[in-house]
Amino acid sequence: MSHVAAFVGISAIVICTPGPDTALIVRNTIFGGRTNGVRTAAGIVSGIALWTLAASAGVAAVLVWLGIATLRGHRRAEIAARPGSDYRQGLLSNLGNPKIAVFFTSLLPQFGAGFLQLAAFGMLFCAMGALWLTGYALVVARARGVMLRPRVRRALDAITGIALVAFGARLAAERG
Repeated sequence: MSHVAAFVGISAIVICTPGPDTALIVRNTIFGGRTNGVRTAAGIVSGIALWTLAASAGVAAVLVWLGIATLRGHRRAEIAARPGSDYRQGLLSNLGNPKIAVFFTSLLPQFGAGFLQLAAFGMLFCAMGALWLTGYALVVARARGVMLRPRVRRALDAITGIALVAFGARLAAERG
């Protein structure tokens, strides 16, 4: 039972620490509203579920692409043009999240001996992530009016784009 408490504690720290997933939820919620933020969270949670089964490769390119697209403003058009793009963005962001990669390839195996134990802990992490990220999207949705101001919007685009490019470059450097 103490290993479950340890897992929950470590998971809470990992889930609540801001990163590319958080930045994407903030951006999609601000520019698309509460529903888009929740869809983004659902995509991220789907990514967490996939991480439970296996680690992904080639994620640095996805992070760099998301960052560059944000800096160039292309994602704004995607949000308006394609239903479901928020979910896909959340999924790709999570699959490319180095923090999650480290968690699922290094930390999760310390808590279970077999597939069923690892899957159970992974799904616990998934549920915790769903609660936190959906709540985060709902809180950001309440502040949306302020964050849609042109000056704030440009600053958020720049910060989000730079953060995603930096995460992708860092991941590429660590793998190189």
